Amino acid sequence: MRPVGRSKVGVALLYLFLSLLSVLAVFPLVWIILSSFKTSGEMASHPLAFFPETFTFEYYRRVLNNLHFATNIKNSLIVSLSATLITIVVSSLGAYGIVRFFPKAGKRMTKLLITTYMFPPILLAVPYSIIIIKLGLVNTWTGLVITYLSFSIPYAIWMLSGFFQTVPLEIEEAARVDGAGKWRVFVQVVLPIVAPGVVATAIYTFINTWNEFLFALLLINSSGKMPISVALYSLTGSEILDWGEMMAASVIVILPSIVFFMLIQRKIAGGMAEGSVK
Repeated sequence: MRPVGRSKVGVALLYLFLSLLSVLAVFPLVWIILSSFKTSGEMASHPLAFFPETFTFEYYRRVLNNLHFATNIKNSLIVSLSATLITIVVSSLGAYGIVRFFPKAGKRMTKLLITTYMFPPILLAVPYSIIIIKLGLVNTWTGLVITYLSFSIPYAIWMLSGFFQTVPLEIEEAARVDGAGKWRVFVQVVLPIVAPGVVATAIYTFINTWNEFLFALLLINSSGKMPISVALYSLTGSEILDWGEMMAASVIVILPSIVFFMLIQRKIAGGMAEGSVK
Protein backbone atom coordinates (compact mmCIF):
# COMPACT_ATOMS: atom_id res chain seq x y z
CA MET A 1 0.00 0.00 0.00
CA ARG A 2 1.37 3.42 -0.98
CA PRO A 3 2.08 5.98 1.73
CA VAL A 4 -0.53 8.73 1.77
CA GLY A 5 2.09 11.49 1.86
CA ARG A 6 3.88 10.20 -1.22
CA SER A 7 0.65 9.99 -3.24
CA LYS A 8 -0.25 13.56 -2.27
CA VAL A 9 3.17 14.76 -3.39
CA GLY A 10 2.69 12.99 -6.73
CA VAL A 11 -0.71 14.61 -7.24
CA ALA A 12 0.71 18.02 -6.31
CA LEU A 13 3.57 17.63 -8.79
CA LEU A 14 1.12 16.56 -11.48
CA TYR A 15 -1.05 19.63 -10.91
CA LEU A 16 2.05 21.83 -10.88
CA PHE A 17 3.19 20.36 -14.19
CA LEU A 18 -0.26 20.79 -15.76
CA SER A 19 -0.46 24.36 -14.47
CA LEU A 20 2.91 25.13 -16.03
CA LEU A 21 1.78 23.70 -19.36
CA SER A 22 -1.41 25.78 -19.16
CA VAL A 23 0.58 28.96 -18.56
CA LEU A 24 2.92 28.18 -21.46
CA ALA A 25 -0.07 27.55 -23.74
CA VAL A 26 -2.06 30.63 -22.71
CA PHE A 27 0.80 33.14 -22.39
CA PRO A 28 1.36 33.76 -26.15
CA LEU A 29 -2.38 34.25 -26.71
CA VAL A 30 -2.71 36.72 -23.83
CA TRP A 31 0.40 38.59 -24.98
CA ILE A 32 -0.98 38.94 -28.52
CA ILE A 33 -4.33 40.22 -27.20
CA LEU A 34 -2.71 42.79 -24.90
CA SER A 35 -0.18 43.88 -27.55
CA SER A 36 -2.99 44.56 -30.02
CA PHE A 37 -4.11 47.43 -27.74
CA LYS A 38 -0.72 49.20 -27.74
CA THR A 39 -0.07 52.48 -29.54
CA SER A 40 2.15 52.62 -32.63
CA GLY A 41 4.91 54.33 -30.68
CA GLU A 42 4.82 51.80 -27.88
CA MET A 43 4.84 48.92 -30.34
CA ALA A 44 8.00 50.37 -31.91
CA SER A 45 9.81 51.23 -28.66
CA HIS A 46 8.67 48.37 -26.37
CA PRO A 47 7.46 45.54 -28.62
CA LEU A 48 8.05 42.83 -25.99
CA ALA A 49 6.33 44.63 -23.10
CA PHE A 50 3.51 42.49 -21.69
CA PHE A 51 1.06 45.20 -20.55
CA PRO A 52 0.42 48.26 -22.74
CA GLU A 53 1.04 51.65 -21.16
CA THR A 54 -1.99 53.10 -22.95
CA PHE A 55 -4.93 51.07 -24.23
CA THR A 56 -6.05 52.07 -27.71
CA PHE A 57 -8.16 50.59 -30.52
CA GLU A 58 -5.93 52.19 -33.16
CA TYR A 59 -4.90 48.93 -34.80
CA TYR A 60 -8.43 47.55 -34.79
CA ARG A 61 -9.72 50.66 -36.55
CA ARG A 62 -6.97 50.36 -39.16
CA VAL A 63 -7.65 46.67 -39.72
CA LEU A 64 -11.43 47.03 -40.02
CA ASN A 65 -11.49 50.29 -42.01
CA ASN A 66 -8.29 50.57 -44.03
CA LEU A 67 -7.72 46.86 -44.66
CA HIS A 68 -11.45 46.08 -45.15
CA PHE A 69 -11.38 43.19 -42.68
CA ALA A 70 -15.10 43.74 -42.04
CA THR A 71 -15.77 42.39 -45.54
CA ASN A 72 -13.53 39.39 -44.88
CA ILE A 73 -15.37 38.69 -41.62
CA LYS A 74 -18.69 38.75 -43.48
CA ASN A 75 -17.31 36.34 -46.09
CA SER A 76 -16.11 33.91 -43.42
CA LEU A 77 -19.44 34.09 -41.61
CA ILE A 78 -21.36 33.30 -44.81
CA VAL A 79 -19.15 30.34 -45.68
CA SER A 80 -18.85 28.96 -42.14
CA LEU A 81 -22.53 29.27 -41.25
CA SER A 82 -23.61 27.78 -44.59
CA ALA A 83 -21.25 24.81 -44.22
CA THR A 84 -22.28 24.29 -40.59
CA LEU A 85 -26.02 24.41 -41.29
CA ILE A 86 -25.84 22.00 -44.23
CA THR A 87 -23.52 19.68 -42.30
CA ILE A 88 -25.86 19.46 -39.31
CA VAL A 89 -28.96 18.83 -41.43
CA VAL A 90 -27.34 16.18 -43.64
CA SER A 91 -25.34 14.46 -40.89
CA SER A 92 -28.29 14.34 -38.48
CA LEU A 93 -30.46 12.59 -41.05
CA GLY A 94 -27.59 10.38 -42.18
CA ALA A 95 -26.54 9.33 -38.68
CA TYR A 96 -30.13 8.62 -37.63
CA GLY A 97 -30.72 6.58 -40.78
CA ILE A 98 -27.56 4.53 -40.22
CA VAL A 99 -28.41 3.80 -36.58
CA ARG A 100 -32.09 2.97 -37.06
CA PHE A 101 -32.29 1.42 -40.53
CA PHE A 102 -28.83 -0.18 -40.88
CA PRO A 103 -28.01 -1.25 -37.30
CA LYS A 104 -25.72 -4.14 -38.26
CA ALA A 105 -23.82 -2.34 -40.96
CA GLY A 106 -23.89 0.99 -39.09
CA LYS A 107 -20.57 0.56 -37.30
CA ARG A 108 -18.80 -0.45 -40.50
CA MET A 109 -20.31 2.47 -42.39
CA THR A 110 -19.28 5.01 -39.76
CA LYS A 111 -15.74 3.60 -39.67
CA LEU A 112 -15.61 3.82 -43.45
CA LEU A 113 -16.72 7.45 -43.30
CA ILE A 114 -14.09 8.41 -40.74
CA THR A 115 -11.32 7.01 -42.96
CA THR A 116 -11.65 10.21 -45.00
CA TYR A 117 -9.68 11.85 -42.18
CA MET A 118 -6.72 9.56 -42.83
CA PHE A 119 -5.66 11.77 -45.73
CA PRO A 120 -4.08 15.15 -44.91
CA PRO A 121 -5.69 18.12 -46.70
CA ILE A 122 -2.45 18.98 -48.53
CA LEU A 123 -2.58 15.56 -50.22
CA LEU A 124 -6.06 16.30 -51.56
CA ALA A 125 -5.40 19.90 -52.56
CA VAL A 126 -4.60 19.20 -56.23
CA PRO A 127 -7.48 16.74 -56.89
CA TYR A 128 -9.97 19.04 -55.19
CA SER A 129 -8.72 22.05 -57.14
CA ILE A 130 -9.07 20.16 -60.44
CA ILE A 131 -12.64 19.11 -59.59
CA ILE A 132 -13.67 22.63 -58.56
CA ILE A 133 -12.11 24.07 -61.73
CA LYS A 134 -13.97 21.59 -63.94
CA LEU A 135 -17.23 22.45 -62.14
CA GLY A 136 -16.60 26.14 -62.81
CA LEU A 137 -16.78 26.97 -59.10
CA VAL A 138 -13.37 28.59 -58.63
CA ASN A 139 -13.55 31.90 -56.76
CA THR A 140 -17.08 31.16 -55.52
CA TRP A 141 -18.39 30.56 -52.03
CA THR A 142 -20.33 27.57 -53.37
CA GLY A 143 -17.14 25.78 -54.37
CA LEU A 144 -15.56 26.49 -51.00
CA VAL A 145 -18.63 25.29 -49.08
CA ILE A 146 -18.80 22.07 -51.13
CA THR A 147 -15.14 21.42 -50.33
CA TYR A 148 -15.72 21.94 -46.62
CA LEU A 149 -18.80 19.69 -46.66
CA SER A 150 -16.78 16.79 -48.07
CA PHE A 151 -14.64 16.89 -44.92
CA SER A 152 -17.16 17.90 -42.26
CA ILE A 153 -20.12 15.65 -43.11
CA PRO A 154 -18.32 12.27 -42.73
CA TYR A 155 -16.92 13.27 -39.34
CA ALA A 156 -20.26 14.71 -38.20
CA ILE A 157 -22.09 11.50 -39.16
CA TRP A 158 -19.56 9.43 -37.26
CA MET A 159 -19.85 11.67 -34.22
CA LEU A 160 -23.65 11.92 -34.20
CA SER A 161 -24.10 8.17 -34.68
CA GLY A 162 -22.83 7.69 -31.13
CA PHE A 163 -25.48 10.05 -29.80
CA PHE A 164 -28.36 8.47 -31.71
CA GLN A 165 -27.31 5.05 -30.42
CA THR A 166 -27.94 6.28 -26.86
CA VAL A 167 -31.61 7.06 -27.64
CA PRO A 168 -33.81 4.15 -26.45
CA LEU A 169 -35.94 2.69 -29.23
CA GLU A 170 -38.83 2.39 -26.76
CA ILE A 171 -39.18 6.18 -26.63
CA GLU A 172 -39.69 6.35 -30.38
CA GLU A 173 -42.13 3.44 -30.35
CA ALA A 174 -44.16 5.13 -27.61
CA ALA A 175 -44.34 8.31 -29.69
CA ARG A 176 -45.51 6.34 -32.73
CA VAL A 177 -48.20 4.65 -30.63
CA ASP A 178 -49.44 8.13 -29.73
CA GLY A 179 -49.85 8.86 -33.44
CA ALA A 180 -46.60 10.67 -34.29
CA GLY A 181 -45.13 10.05 -37.74
CA LYS A 182 -41.48 9.25 -38.44
CA TRP A 183 -40.55 12.83 -39.22
CA ARG A 184 -42.30 14.17 -36.11
CA VAL A 185 -40.62 11.53 -33.95
CA PHE A 186 -37.24 12.52 -35.34
CA VAL A 187 -37.73 16.28 -34.94
CA GLN A 188 -39.71 16.49 -31.69
CA VAL A 189 -38.51 13.42 -29.79
CA VAL A 190 -35.06 12.30 -30.95
CA LEU A 191 -33.37 15.61 -31.76
CA PRO A 192 -34.07 17.21 -28.34
CA ILE A 193 -32.47 14.18 -26.66
CA VAL A 194 -29.29 14.42 -28.74
CA ALA A 195 -29.20 18.24 -28.67
CA PRO A 196 -25.85 18.41 -26.76
CA GLY A 197 -24.26 16.28 -29.47
CA VAL A 198 -25.73 18.40 -32.25
CA VAL A 199 -24.47 21.58 -30.58
CA ALA A 200 -21.00 20.13 -30.06
CA THR A 201 -20.84 18.99 -33.69
CA ALA A 202 -22.07 22.36 -34.96
CA ILE A 203 -19.47 24.28 -32.97
CA TYR A 204 -16.71 21.92 -34.05
CA THR A 205 -17.72 22.32 -37.70
CA PHE A 206 -18.01 26.11 -37.47
CA ILE A 207 -14.60 26.54 -35.84
CA ASN A 208 -12.94 24.24 -38.37
CA THR A 209 -14.41 26.04 -41.37
CA TRP A 210 -13.76 29.48 -39.85
CA ASN A 211 -10.08 28.68 -39.32
CA GLU A 212 -9.52 26.70 -42.55
CA PHE A 213 -6.80 28.21 -44.71
CA LEU A 214 -5.44 25.87 -47.40
CA PHE A 215 -8.49 25.42 -49.62
CA ALA A 216 -9.61 29.01 -49.09
CA LEU A 217 -6.21 30.14 -50.39
CA LEU A 218 -6.36 27.80 -53.40
CA LEU A 219 -9.98 28.33 -54.44
CA ILE A 220 -10.58 32.03 -53.71
CA ASN A 221 -8.50 34.62 -55.58
CA SER A 222 -10.71 37.70 -55.28
CA SER A 223 -10.11 40.08 -52.39
CA GLY A 224 -13.84 40.81 -52.23
CA LYS A 225 -14.63 37.13 -51.54
CA MET A 226 -11.57 36.31 -49.47
CA PRO A 227 -12.28 34.75 -46.04
CA ILE A 228 -10.60 36.16 -42.98
CA SER A 229 -7.96 33.42 -42.67
CA VAL A 230 -6.56 34.24 -46.11
CA ALA A 231 -6.87 37.99 -45.47
CA LEU A 232 -4.70 37.54 -42.37
CA TYR A 233 -2.08 35.70 -44.43
CA SER A 234 -2.13 38.47 -47.06
CA LEU A 235 -0.81 40.91 -44.44
CA THR A 236 2.53 39.07 -44.50
CA GLY A 237 2.95 39.89 -48.19
CA SER A 238 3.28 43.63 -47.67
CA GLU A 239 6.69 45.29 -47.95
CA ILE A 240 6.63 46.44 -44.32
CA LEU A 241 4.98 44.08 -41.86
CA ASP A 242 3.03 46.01 -39.23
CA TRP A 243 3.02 43.75 -36.18
CA GLY A 244 0.32 45.79 -34.47
CA GLU A 245 -2.06 45.25 -37.37
CA MET A 246 -1.09 41.59 -37.51
CA MET A 247 -1.88 41.09 -33.83
CA ALA A 248 -5.20 42.94 -34.03
CA ALA A 249 -6.18 40.89 -37.08
CA SER A 250 -5.13 37.68 -35.30
CA VAL A 251 -7.35 38.53 -32.33
CA ILE A 252 -10.29 39.11 -34.67
CA VAL A 253 -9.68 35.72 -36.29
CA ILE A 254 -9.51 33.73 -33.06
CA LEU A 255 -12.22 35.69 -31.20
CA PRO A 256 -15.23 33.62 -32.42
CA SER A 257 -13.56 30.37 -31.40
CA ILE A 258 -12.81 31.69 -27.91
CA VAL A 259 -16.28 33.17 -27.40
CA PHE A 260 -18.12 30.07 -28.63
CA PHE A 261 -16.03 27.77 -26.47
CA MET A 262 -16.43 29.91 -23.34
CA LEU A 263 -20.20 30.15 -23.76
CA ILE A 264 -20.93 26.46 -24.28
CA GLN A 265 -17.85 24.60 -23.06
CA ARG A 266 -19.99 22.49 -20.71
CA LYS A 267 -22.26 21.39 -23.53
CA ILE A 268 -19.30 20.55 -25.72
CA ALA A 269 -17.61 18.53 -22.97
CA GLY A 270 -20.86 16.80 -22.03
CA GLY A 271 -21.73 16.13 -25.64
CA MET A 272 -18.32 14.65 -26.41
CA ALA A 273 -18.53 12.40 -23.33
CA GLU A 274 -22.02 11.15 -24.17
CA GLY A 275 -21.11 10.53 -27.80
CA SER A 276 -18.09 8.46 -26.82
CA VAL A 277 -20.19 6.04 -24.71
CA LYS A 278 -21.11 3.98 -27.75
